Amino acid sequence: MRKKNTFSPFLILTLILITSALLSIAVGSVFIPLPTLWEVVTSALRGTATALDADGVYLKILGDLRLPRMLMLTLVGAALAGSGGAYQGLFRNPLADPFLIGVSSGAGLGAVLAMLARSPHTQSGLLSVPLAAFCGAMLTVLIVTLLARVGRTVPTTNLILAGVAVSSFASAVTSALMIHSTGELRRALVWLMGGAIMTGWSPVLAVLPFMLIALTGLVLIGHPLNVLQFGEEQALQLGIRVQRARWVTIALATLATAAAVAFAGIIGFVGLVVPHIIRLLWGSDYRRLIPLSMLGGASLLLLTDMAARSLIAPQEIPVGIITALLGAPFFLWVLKLSKAQNYW
Repeated sequence: MRKKNTFSPFLILTLILITSALLSIAVGSVFIPLPTLWEVVTSALRGTATALDADGVYLKILGDLRLPRMLMLTLVGAALAGSGGAYQGLFRNPLADPFLIGVSSGAGLGAVLAMLARSPHTQSGLLSVPLAAFCGAMLTVLIVTLLARVGRTVPTTNLILAGVAVSSFASAVTSALMIHSTGELRRALVWLMGGAIMTGWSPVLAVLPFMLIALTGLVLIGHPLNVLQFGEEQALQLGIRVQRARWVTIALATLATAAAVAFAGIIGFVGLVVPHIIRLLWGSDYRRLIPLSMLGGASLLLLTDMAARSLIAPQEIPVGIITALLGAPFFLWVLKLSKAQNYW
């Protein structure tokens, strides 16, 4: 029975992720049927041509556009959902996520400042943008935590208010920079709405080291987060180095968020919605909740992006708008639920 409860969620979400990935690379302004997709990919791997793609258009669309975009979205969705689950466990607060507590806005400000100094289309620029986003996100976390902290606790109301205030300030500074800029930074407005996901293989290769470090670390911090739910004193008695665990969690979650924002823009509510659904379905054991949230977040973002590219094709809706439309009602439901009962 224990094996079934552990294995089934991962199997279910892995199958959903595979299906979402296939749909993501098949659906778009040019629809590629799955049999054609399979034939084109297998022919390319064999190094032979296929009559279904004699002119190589499908292969170019897949190799240059959709496949790297799918991989980028998978990494971004996993990062946002995994960091959201980690923040909720760290703060012991069901309303914490990278968007609500201002981390995304801080990372966005850092990324825009980096864009002022260096073009993101150069290899060195691709590396400097996530580093600057990480610094902005980390500074935001520190400020929000200090403003919201009361003794050793971080009350829900204080956390939300501090996050809204810091997020608004960072967004205002970002907007001012873009208004008084030309060229690349003006187009960053769409990027900050989550509608300018960097495509191509260079961004994927640039973000991959940051994501591997952050996602691997988040998967491994499940046990300390479980123990922290009993309080700091109990965690100390059980051998957990509380301050070290806190700062490692903050650093990993912030790195994941910063990398996601730097390469995909500000995409809100993924880190709030997905961990809650996972918690409702399969419990709050963070050893499972965080990796399951990563799978669910990747699937959600792939499906959301597919809708964004298809609803008013050939035009594209920013992904951040769709996630906000889905996430805002869910946030209000969570807020009502947390008031009605001891949800946490």
